[in-house]
Amino acid sequence: MERVETTILSNLIYKEEYTRKVIPFLCTDYFEEKTDKVVFEEISVFLEKYDKIPTKEILHIEIQKRTDLSQDEFSLVTRLVDSLSPSESDYTWSLDTTEAWCKERAIYLALMESIQIADGQDNKKNADAIPSILSDALAVGFDQHVGHDYIDDSQDRYAFYHKVENKIPFDLEYFNKITSGGLSDKTLNIALAGTGVGKSLFMCHLAASTLLQGKNVLYITLEMAEEKIAERIDANLLNVPIQDIVNLPQQIFEKKVTNLAKKTQGSLIIKEYPTASAHSGHFKALLSELALKKSFKPDIIFVDYLNICASSRYKANGNVNSYSYIKAIAEELRGLAVEANLPIVSATQTTRSGYGNSDVDLTDTSESFGLPATADLMFALISTEELENLSQIMVKQLKNRYHDPTINKRFVVGIDRGKMKLYDCEQSAQDDILDSGQEEEYNEKDKLVSKFAGLKF
Repeated sequence: MERVETTILSNLIYKEEYTRKVIPFLCTDYFEEKTDKVVFEEISVFLEKYDKIPTKEILHIEIQKRTDLSQDEFSLVTRLVDSLSPSESDYTWSLDTTEAWCKERAIYLALMESIQIADGQDNKKNADAIPSILSDALAVGFDQHVGHDYIDDSQDRYAFYHKVENKIPFDLEYFNKITSGGLSDKTLNIALAGTGVGKSLFMCHLAASTLLQGKNVLYITLEMAEEKIAERIDANLLNVPIQDIVNLPQQIFEKKVTNLAKKTQGSLIIKEYPTASAHSGHFKALLSELALKKSFKPDIIFVDYLNICASSRYKANGNVNSYSYIKAIAEELRGLAVEANLPIVSATQTTRSGYGNSDVDLTDTSESFGLPATADLMFALISTEELENLSQIMVKQLKNRYHDPTINKRFVVGIDRGKMKLYDCEQSAQDDILDSGQEEEYNEKDKLVSKFAGLKF
């Protein structure tokens, strides 16, 4: 009886349509025998390099070049290549059989990896990574969707263009402009700033404004106590300087909170976790608990802040570089946003203090440099002495999937640090800042035009 592995390898060199379909889903680890691994590797390498399937003759030549095979292994591999022959098997059957084999192998390998992690034999991953590993294995399968047909699917495309997207708007004009009306579901949105510039202030203000819209807000804090976050939101919503809240008579405080409750149908839950101890798995469990015990389903989640989260896949003190670790956290948070069908807002730290610097760029993200690849919106909050004197803070777009990031690349918003509030500035405040990124781009073009104006081609 012919092995499935032999059938797969035969089809890979004799059936190009089959090969093009399955090669993206196959991996070397799925093959148990070294001989199978070697042949599959040579087929894959040749296909990637020459965009053609290799012949048996080519495989023989390429295998002879390998230096990692003993004489016995070389003989076995050669014999395997010789045994490969055209198959008369049905195309659909071949695909189904290969897909079932891939699923079986993926699940087996995931179980073995999970056992190693559970036994403490993996120095990179912890036990919290097991559900994700098993989930990925169970999801293995050939994609049946072959793509969007530009002509035939035009009606679907038109409907997509005119679909009303569920968004949570800002109470700040320019943030609505750069997001085309607010934050979308299934997105990760990140503020980049130095210490003391306003990461938490921004998130507390947005949480407060979202609550006033009648939305349910979940605020996860890993840096400050629940009461400290609540105090900041009190300052914002009760319109009282934060240092004066403690001096409010209880009667006045309760009256303000009662009046506030009449203005919104939403709820705000603040949950504290110790620094670097909680990850997306804990947040998922929290969502289940809130749904069960309080019938609470958030419309938006704030995570204060990303850099001091843990990863569900990697150990914090494991053999993983900071770039991979932070990127994993971002990917897990965005995965949570997709699964929960809501926007997540978080923040990250600059390499520098950021306070007093006139500009911040992606190079200032340090180990967080992998975040822009994952984030849907990423922007810097910049404070200088001049801006502070004007009670303003500058916003600079770094990454934007909502809108063209060169439009309103930089703008300012007013800031009241005492009341933990942000507000729109007068248009005159934007005159020297608005679209400065575009202006710089055009200036560079002008310089080039001037430089080459006298040259003849």
